[in-house]
Amino acid sequence: MLTTAQLAAISGRPECPLMTSVVVSLERFGAEITPPHRLAQYIAQLAHESGRFRYLQEIWGPTKAQRGYDGRLDLGNVVQGDGYKFRGRGPIQITGRSNYRSFTAWAHELDAGAPDFEANPDALLADPWLGLAPIWYWQAGNPIGASLNRYADIGDTEMITRRINGGLNGYADRLDLYTKSGLTLLGLDSVKAFQILAGLTVDGIAGPKTRAAIHTSLKGA
Repeated sequence: MLTTAQLAAISGRPECPLMTSVVVSLERFGAEITPPHRLAQYIAQLAHESGRFRYLQEIWGPTKAQRGYDGRLDLGNVVQGDGYKFRGRGPIQITGRSNYRSFTAWAHELDAGAPDFEANPDALLADPWLGLAPIWYWQAGNPIGASLNRYADIGDTEMITRRINGGLNGYADRLDLYTKSGLTLLGLDSVKAFQILAGLTVDGIAGPKTRAAIHTSLKGA
C-alpha cells in the first residue's frame, strides 16, 4: 500500500497530515484506484493540484479568473459571493456550489452523519473528508461523471489533466510528478536506473517512451 514516506519522496517535502489523509482514505475507500498504474496517475494529479501537498485550499487573490467565479452557472454559483465561498478545497480542488452539493450526496451514502458541505464548505477540510474528496472527484465528480481510471489504464495523462484542470495548465509538472510517482512505486530512485532495467536508451530523460515503459511496468507490478 501507499505510504506517507512515498508521498514525501515523490513531492520532495516532509510527511504531513494531508499526506496521511490521502493514504488513509485510499486504504479505506480507494481500492479501485490503488493498482500501481492508476495510483501513479492519481498521486501526480493530487501532488500538482495541492502544490506538493502544501495547500488544503485555493489561494485567493482574488485573481481575474477568481473574480469570474461568481455567476458561473456551470459551477452552480448563483448567489453573489459563491465564488469565494465555494472556492477550491482539498487535494483536487473541489470548486463551485454544485460540486459541494454533489460531494455532500456522495458522502451521505458513506456516512449518513456526514456534514452538509454546501452549507458548510470548510467542513471538507477536516478528516476523513479531506482525503475522500479527491476519491469522489476521480470516481464520479469530474466532468464526465465516471471514473478517470479509463484514462489511467491506458496511460493517458493528458486526458486526466484535462478532466481535472479543464485544460493543460501545469502539464509539464504533472508529467514530472507522474514519472516520480511511477519510479517510487516501482522502488527505483532515478530515470536512468529504470531505463537500464527496461532496456531503453539510458539518457536520464523521461520522455514519452520512458513514461510509456513506466506505465507498462506498473501494470505488471
